[in-house]
Amino acid sequence: MSIAFAQMIAVGLIFLASGAHAQSYELKPFKDELFTYPPVLEKAMGGAFLRLDYQIQRDLRDRDDVPEKKVQARYVSSRPSWYVRDQSAELAGQRRKHVRVGSPSDKTKLVVLYIHGKGGNRKQGTANWTFGGNFNRLKNLMVRNNGVYLSPDVWLDASTGTQEIRELIALYRKRATNAKFIIACGSMGTLVCYGLADSSGSAGQIDGLFFLGGATDERLLRSQAVGAGVPIVFGHGSADPVYAWQQQASLFKALRRQQANYPVRFRLFESGSHGTPLRMIDWREEINWMLQVREKTIAQ
Repeated sequence: MSIAFAQMIAVGLIFLASGAHAQSYELKPFKDELFTYPPVLEKAMGGAFLRLDYQIQRDLRDRDDVPEKKVQARYVSSRPSWYVRDQSAELAGQRRKHVRVGSPSDKTKLVVLYIHGKGGNRKQGTANWTFGGNFNRLKNLMVRNNGVYLSPDVWLDASTGTQEIRELIALYRKRATNAKFIIACGSMGTLVCYGLADSSGSAGQIDGLFFLGGATDERLLRSQAVGAGVPIVFGHGSADPVYAWQQQASLFKALRRQQANYPVRFRLFESGSHGTPLRMIDWREEINWMLQVREKTIAQ
């Protein structure tokens, strides 16, 4: 083989590798200008910790036509309504309902599953007009990017709920064989997420975790999910009257002390209340970060 020919092959391989990287799966922009984070008040740990300038007048009252009940129409797109199906499945020995947005197949790239909090149900995570339209945006991100979104009814007793969601994940893994699975938990639903993280075999089932306005459980530090480097995002309001943000921040810091470069982020919404993270979390930015982290982990 001549030197010139060998150099041509090397260049070709580099081109193919760079092309593959350029085509890595990520969520494409959708209404980013409306849902991007507010200004940063404090940045630490290279951006892993952000204190964000949430303002109830600007980010809730001026955004909603009816505060907390109906966001302005420009924040909502009806496209996902064509893909919404009410489903049921036998989970942990009981017939349980869930909402599915999108059709799972071997072409599905991503499945995002949302677990509601106390007093909620499967409809909370599919509401178009509440929480500033942020769940509508999540549904749009899925149907526009070969994804599937799931919002189940969950029994929030930690062990029962965890088993239900484990079985629901397993059910959809059989259908979406090539998809990444990201689990987002709100409020008391985070107890289920902690259980999932600590479950046997979870390291191979979960590719990202959101804890939004939630409780704190130090089992996370020793969990299989953390052992496998599953990326985590905490979101909290600084004025949350249900769960103090400082407790979740302590867990976040403990993860960083345990492993300096662990892929974990904390988004603190200054003056935000209990539901603020569900309104304000930037799904596209955080999910794309999780996907990038998992891609690097698999490549190593």
